Amino acid sequence: MHKTIITPTLEIAYLEAGPLDGPPVILLHGWPSDPHDWDGVAPPLAAAGCRVLMPWLRGYGPTRFLDAATPRSGQQAALGADLRDFMDALGVGQAILGGYDWGGRAACVVAALWPERARGLVSITGYNIQNIPASGRPASAAAELRYWYQWYFQTERGRAGLRANRRELARLLWRLWSPNWRFDDATFEQTAASFDNEDFVEVTIQSYRHRFANAPGDPRLEELEVRLAAQPTIGVPTIVLQGDADGVTPPEGSEHAECHFSARYERRLVPFAGHFLSRETPDPVVRAVRDLLA
Repeated sequence: MHKTIITPTLEIAYLEAGPLDGPPVILLHGWPSDPHDWDGVAPPLAAAGCRVLMPWLRGYGPTRFLDAATPRSGQQAALGADLRDFMDALGVGQAILGGYDWGGRAACVVAALWPERARGLVSITGYNIQNIPASGRPASAAAELRYWYQWYFQTERGRAGLRANRRELARLLWRLWSPNWRFDDATFEQTAASFDNEDFVEVTIQSYRHRFANAPGDPRLEELEVRLAAQPTIGVPTIVLQGDADGVTPPEGSEHAECHFSARYERRLVPFAGHFLSRETPDPVVRAVRDLLA
């Protein structure tokens, strides 16, 4: 059963495992997914005495905006501010932060802008802060092909397609991005219910348009976006996990990520794992968190 907490912007729903007085670990899901990303990670961490917190990001599942006038933004500053506010609301001063994709971006933003809040960072696929000023530079042809869905979302046809076919699209991306993962219908449907959130489409579209400077951000977050545009160095102990079969962010994408980190840094390649690494091979995530707590 999920819990909820009120922040200045959201009612954030979250799952929790482990003792309330244990060292906090916050695990953040990606797109298109939800906190069930951590079903194989949370139980062993809780058994080891950690307090494991797993929120639904804005636009997913039971998480709700408090004010109809709040921009339905999925920009990186919003994700980072939401994580900071979530910690404030729960009275969590410092935690191990872990995540990938959108959740990894939130974790990296907090670790970069408010390093005192991160005891350590488990970042799947490396440095997840977007370089929006450089977003107009073309990538390799292979990378551009992998990003087809992002170009789709720049169009109104893409918005309509996501609204009409969100489950079909998500299932396709799961298969493309984690080609060695044989998930079943029950696993998919358990998470796909989180895409029925009334703000899922708008938050998604804004996120993918903002990262290419094709949509305005929330004006209240502009100062944070300016700081993120400078590609700030992350100065907290970090373990990067990289699936060697990731269909959207392949291993070469994180090979030189250490230039963005100034504290203890280690990159671990995970064989056979794809984009949904924590679902496919949870043990490396558990080990990374425990190593940062040691």
